[in-house]
Amino acid sequence: MPIDMSKHFSTSALLRYTLPTMLMMVFTSLYTIVDGFFVSNFAGKTSLAAVNLIMPAIMILASVGMMVGTGGSALVAKTLGEGDGGRARRWFTLLAIFGFCIGTVLAIAGWFVMEPVAAALGGTGQLLADAVLYGRFMMISLPFFILQYAFQSFFVTAGKPKLGFAVIVAAGVTNIVLDFLFVGVFGWGLPGAAIATNIGEVIGGVAPVVYFMRKRTAQLWFERPHLRLRVIGKACVNGSSEMVTNIAMSLVSMLYNLQLLRYIGEDGVAAYGVIMYTAMIFAALFMGYAIGSSPLMSYQYGAKNHTEMRSLLMKSLGLVGVGGVLMFLAGQAFAGPLSQVFVGYDAALLELTTHAYRIYALCFLFMGFAIYSSAFFTALNNGLVSALISFLRTLVFEVGAVLLLPLILGLDGIWLSVTVAEVAACIVAAIFMVALSGTYGYGKKGVVRKGR
Repeated sequence: MPIDMSKHFSTSALLRYTLPTMLMMVFTSLYTIVDGFFVSNFAGKTSLAAVNLIMPAIMILASVGMMVGTGGSALVAKTLGEGDGGRARRWFTLLAIFGFCIGTVLAIAGWFVMEPVAAALGGTGQLLADAVLYGRFMMISLPFFILQYAFQSFFVTAGKPKLGFAVIVAAGVTNIVLDFLFVGVFGWGLPGAAIATNIGEVIGGVAPVVYFMRKRTAQLWFERPHLRLRVIGKACVNGSSEMVTNIAMSLVSMLYNLQLLRYIGEDGVAAYGVIMYTAMIFAALFMGYAIGSSPLMSYQYGAKNHTEMRSLLMKSLGLVGVGGVLMFLAGQAFAGPLSQVFVGYDAALLELTTHAYRIYALCFLFMGFAIYSSAFFTALNNGLVSALISFLRTLVFEVGAVLLLPLILGLDGIWLSVTVAEVAACIVAAIFMVALSGTYGYGKKGVVRKGR
């Protein structure tokens, strides 16, 4: 049975509700992490640097799925909260079709521009050839990867977060097993890692389609849609902040790679890649919580239950704060062992990566607040404020930091720049939350019902 989104959620109930989505995001991250592990250990650091070089460009294209999923689920959940299930299901179907179609167009375009993009990112010689090879393989399954991203949010809105998690686990485990076979056993190198990821992404995108075509037990299923450009536009605006966040993160990653190539060469790109692989898990937990809790906020906003909106907000801020402290401590404790897994074969690279990771881990104290605040305003169907927070966080604060801090602090300034950007983003987000509390009603205190 789907979970009742109208009830009051205690802190423990909120964690249980969002945990499948958090784990779902972690398993999605495993695609890149597992590829990085096998590529680094079986194909070498040049191939690892190639994957890291081209991955931001791939994620820019895939971010469309995040936009459709988060923006669309906020719109659909709000419509469910208003009591119009039929309209919500038609919009859900329309947005799923739109996601696949736009993914196909982007995949075709991405195939043809992959080489000039890789060259513009600093790729030369074998590094360029490997980056183009991996990037073009990723275009084969891009439409399904976009669907997978979108359905992560829609499964939560449908009241089936555990089922969404099961789909991602199936896709992730498939990727891991095939990486082991194709790269570790058969010795196919970079193409083997890419093919394993292709197959995993197809499973992650197709399985939800099959489910929503056949099942009628969730709050959502596919119904014959009507073309409504306004709905597509509204969903895109709502989810633009999440897309801006992912695009901006990818652009910043490109800038990091260029700066690192300039300061220390391929070793810097490889070290940054290792940090991103492991930090991706922590960011995925924050993002998973934000995505998992957003439909609850959207539903209560549609139902005009201001007391429950405030309750959800306060609990979420507390959970994100505690999570940030735990992640920072974990980053300090495990910087060495995590780096050893990926680059233990190179002592100098291992030392560089471990040192960089410990500085970078400071950002975990603030990252969760910035991610949650952007998703919070998306849930309230305020895509403008959400996008502004995301835009300032990455394209203004982080770009500025990664360009200026190395001039003052040298190489360590690159690793510290994310923390500076996250602190600035938290200040901006807090200002918006306080200023708009009266507009949306979550600033009103009240007594909530006991959980069921």
